Amino acid sequence: MLTKHTSCYKYLLEIKNISKKLNLRLTNTTTDKTSTYASETWILTIRDRKQINIFERKVYRRIIGPVYDNQQKNWRILTNTEIYAMVKKTTITKTIRLNRYMAR
Repeated sequence: MLTKHTSCYKYLLEIKNISKKLNLRLTNTTTDKTSTYASETWILTIRDRKQINIFERKVYRRIIGPVYDNQQKNWRILTNTEIYAMVKKTTITKTIRLNRYMAR
């Protein structure tokens, strides 16, 4: 399902001369539109939800990058809750669920 759209995301992730904020906005726009197209009719299993969330977090981790931790004096990747707090957006799976309820 998501393999069709990965080339678009790879292109967005390769752009280095735009800010993180703009790259997040572009990714959110394309992710929401392409990943939730006709989602009212989808039947999502738990495995599908996990895969969609993993893909979404992978894209965000790539854009945001590692963070320097002053207490431990090293670089680390963000946890899932830190990513969603930084992005300030609901997950794709929640958006899909809302679309299905709105279509009823």
